[in-house]
Amino acid sequence: MAKNTIDRRALLRGLAGSTVAVSAAGLAGALPAAAAGESNGRLIPQGHLGIQLYSVRDKIAQLGFAVVFEELSRIGYREVEFAGYTQGGVGPITPEQIRQLLDDNGLKAAGSHRGLGDFRTNLEWELEAAETLGMPAVGTASAPTGNRTIAGYQAAAAEFNAWGAAAAARGIKLYQHNHTIEFSFATDRPDVRLYDLFLELTDPRYVFLEMDILWAYGGARKYPGFRPVDYVNAHPHRYPLFHVKDGVPLPNPQQGNSYLDVEFGAGVIPFAEFFTELNGGGRFTYLWEQDSGPNAQPNPPGSLGAAERSYQRMVDLRGER
Repeated sequence: MAKNTIDRRALLRGLAGSTVAVSAAGLAGALPAAAAGESNGRLIPQGHLGIQLYSVRDKIAQLGFAVVFEELSRIGYREVEFAGYTQGGVGPITPEQIRQLLDDNGLKAAGSHRGLGDFRTNLEWELEAAETLGMPAVGTASAPTGNRTIAGYQAAAAEFNAWGAAAAARGIKLYQHNHTIEFSFATDRPDVRLYDLFLELTDPRYVFLEMDILWAYGGARKYPGFRPVDYVNAHPHRYPLFHVKDGVPLPNPQQGNSYLDVEFGAGVIPFAEFFTELNGGGRFTYLWEQDSGPNAQPNPPGSLGAAERSYQRMVDLRGER
């Protein structure tokens, strides 16, 4: 269809002209000195390197999945996480058609962010769509509940356990993605961290977690008393997915998610340290993401350029041996 075609040179000119690149000097300061050492090992396996499609949602709405998938595959991404199954004004598309586009471009669906209401009212359709797309996991970026009491989290855990059991019956993992608020404390038990409570109350056979690394560091800054990597090492098989999102601290640690997110390599999150400390007990998918909104630098119109630069920096990330 004409709407789904674009001149390749025009696209690449647009990527170069509509984004602000991080300078080489700035990148050298942001990444560890070991990043350039070829004698050191890569910390992120290329075959497990993907993208949360929310990061390029503007291009999906303008150009459609077909063009965006082709460009992401050219960059080198191999997995994608969905943030919806629509493509704006490009036109309607079905999960079957999306799956064909994934296959055509050598991409795999790692997961999808869906709303809690989608699971409550349309669980079977959500799981069928996940099966069609070949997803090993489907999840939500919503907090388990807005009721931050012990009883509220008990009720939320019961829901997640039921949804997770239904997903497991189809061979799919259900997961929850964190922001900073999940690391706060129960309003009726200020000695109980809600993230710990969710881990305790949910069945490890049925409920998994996607650690958004930036927001986990934001949680540690806003609600101190833990290290993000320790959660993964204590429960490696419950973390199939990471959001690899970089950021710089906001002046007020209590503001929003405590960090402003930026392109990978332009922030201060110690990824080399985090990935080096993983104990190797799990198999992880590493998904680059850059949000937008009050706590983020806006991606459009240069989101694909940011995706390409961030991909290369992730590939180049090395750790000391």
